[in-house]
This record gives sequence, structure tokens and C-alpha cells, in this order.
Amino acid sequence: MSWQAPPRPDWLQQVNDEGLVFGSLPDLVRLDADELVETATRSLGLTDFGDEQWRQPFSVLIKALNEEAGLNLFGRIYTRDEMLHALKMRLLIQDQYNRHPEIEDEVIAAPVLVTGLPRSGTSILFEILAEDPQFGSLLSWEIVLPCPPPEAATYRSDPRIEQAERYLTMLNRIAPQFKAMHEMGARLPNECGEAFIYSFMSDNLVARLDVPSYVDWLYTRSDWGYMYRYHKRLLKLLQWKNPRRHWLLKAPPHLWHLPDLFAVFPDARVVHTHRDPVRCNASNNSLLGTLRWMRSDQPFDPSSFEKVLAPEATAAGLNMVIDQLESGAVPRKQVFDVLYADLVDRPIEAMKSLYASMGLPLTPEAGQRMRAYVESKPKGKFGAHRYATVEGEAERHARACYARYQQYYDVPEER
Repeated sequence: MSWQAPPRPDWLQQVNDEGLVFGSLPDLVRLDADELVETATRSLGLTDFGDEQWRQPFSVLIKALNEEAGLNLFGRIYTRDEMLHALKMRLLIQDQYNRHPEIEDEVIAAPVLVTGLPRSGTSILFEILAEDPQFGSLLSWEIVLPCPPPEAATYRSDPRIEQAERYLTMLNRIAPQFKAMHEMGARLPNECGEAFIYSFMSDNLVARLDVPSYVDWLYTRSDWGYMYRYHKRLLKLLQWKNPRRHWLLKAPPHLWHLPDLFAVFPDARVVHTHRDPVRCNASNNSLLGTLRWMRSDQPFDPSSFEKVLAPEATAAGLNMVIDQLESGAVPRKQVFDVLYADLVDRPIEAMKSLYASMGLPLTPEAGQRMRAYVESKPKGKFGAHRYATVEGEAERHARACYARYQQYYDVPEER
């Protein structure tokens, strides 16, 4: 499926054009594993990263960035900062645990995790649920700047919020069309994939960078349990001085790792959104093209996502989840289903049904806040996200691949 890169903003094009004047971008903006670690430790005066399991994915990723990603000048600057930031946050997180070992005693009780195919309504469901005071979601600012751990008294006024806002909304300045695809903001809840970056194991890295060797390692030789164990460590830190009754978390890739997720969060409730997979993959293709274009001048090649976006691959993953549910590998009573069509057409009714199935109270206060949020965010608030879908024989083939999934969950086709 084709994707056409839009024109770059003038300021960004000028930066990258000037980069062509320099002799060697890799020498100018280094992405070297040892040097990045040394710079991070020297800048903070800390050396303890905690466990050592992050080092292999980090090494594989850095090698792929240099050999495969085709980063332009801005892309190298942005990515170097991203890697340094992740290293520094690991150092600061471990420093908090070293000085306050009681953090380990924190209990993550019955979290609610939203998942589903990308572009299947996970974000809007997540944001509606976040209006319920019984949930505590990962706000974007505390993912970006988790140390020192947020405190309840200043959680909504912490000066780091404005710092994070400028950093997070940079994506809109790099690619103005991005805000029509996915709204960003320091005070908005964000998905686990951004926090997973601290373990250097994240599908978000796969989405934004052309790194096939890292993808191969991640999906064939990695320990996804480590990603969740480190994530739990971060959640304990964040709730230490700002308690949450139930964490509300979200990431589409949770769907592919449910056994690992439940191994770390055995009392979790997982909410699975369902939408016509043909539409999901078409929309996701557009998003992925935009994300990679932010950092690289390499033509976007959708075939690099064949292992996850081809109908056969997506259908295999969806069928895997069905098999896990039916075999008991994933606890069926802890997985709850929501149709995208219901979210769009009847959001509050969909919430009432979901809460009833989860056995959770939906208070009048929470319901009122949800209604106000839905009314304040009409479809297309930030512009229309336009994308092409498959037609003809390609669509018929895709429909055949997805037949079991759509029949199992009664997912309607979209036209």
C-alpha cells in the first residue's frame, strides 16, 4: 500500500539541507553505544543502571540505527537525544530505588490495560476511561520526566509539565499533519510503549525507525517478560508518592504479549477494542509512514512491516489471541471486548456496558466527566486523517484472512 510523503516544514527542510554540507553525519552526531552510556553517566554522576538485561536490546538497536535507519541530520539529533534521555532516566530511576528501597513494596492492584489493533479506537477509549477518578493513567509528562517521582499535592501543577509539553508537541512542529492522527500533550494520558523505551524494548521504536535487524531480534529472541517487569518497576515508583487505586494503561502491542502481561500483572483486566482490520491497517500505514519520515529521507517502504501489517500476519496474530483465550493460556474472564463502532456511535452506553462486564462501578461523577470529554473532542478536531484502503482482489483476500476474527467478535465491515 503506497504512502506519499508530504512537504516538510521550511525550518526542518533547511536544517536537513544544511546537514548535506557536512562531511559525515555519523561523525558529527554520534550514535555509539559506549559513548552514549559514558555521556549519560558523566552528566548525572551516576553509574548504576539496575539490572543488565537492557544492554543487549540497546546494543542491537544502536547498531541498527547506524547501519539501517538512514537518519538525516535532524533525525540523528533527535534520536541521539532520545537514547541519552532513556539512559539518564534509567540511572535516575535506579537511584530512587537505591535511596528508597521501600518503593519495591508498592503494590500494583488490578490494573486495567487497553489494547487492540493500532487505529482501532484504543486511544479514544483510553482517554474516556481516564476521566474516571478511580483510575490513574500514565500522563505523558510523568513518562518523560519520572524523577523525582511525582507527588500528589503538585501532580497537576508540577513545573516539569510545561517542559514536557514543549518536548512532546515537537512532533506537531516536525509534521503538522501528525496531530490529526494522534493528539499529544503533557497532561494527556499516554501509552505504555513510550515507557517501554526505558527497557529499550518497544514497538514504538519499531514504528518510528527503520531498523529491521532490531525488529528481527525483538520478535524472535527477546524476553518480553523483562519489558513488563521493568514497566512494573516504573509504575511502583510513580505511585509511591501519588497513589493510584487502579492503574489505567494502554498500548496496542499488549495484544501480542498477553501471556507475558498476565505473568507480571496476574490480576489485570484487559480491554480489547475491535475494528475492521482492513481499515485499521490502512490508517496505521499512514501513521507509520509519517513517523519514519520525521527522521529519515529514505523512501518509506511498507513492505518492511509485512511481518505485522500484511493481512496474513495481522490475521495470524488475531487468531493467536483467540487460541490463547480458548486454550486458557490467557484468562478469558479477565479480557473484555469493545467494538469501535459502539465507541464512535454510543460512547457512554459502551462505557456502561464495559463497566458492568468488568464488575466496576461507574459513578455519576465519572459518567458526567466522560460525557463532557466526549463533547469537547468531536471527530476531526485536529483535521481529517485521510488514507487509502485496499480494494478489489486485495480487499477480498484481506477479508478472507480476517474472516475468523470478524466472525468471532462480530466486527462489522467499514466502507
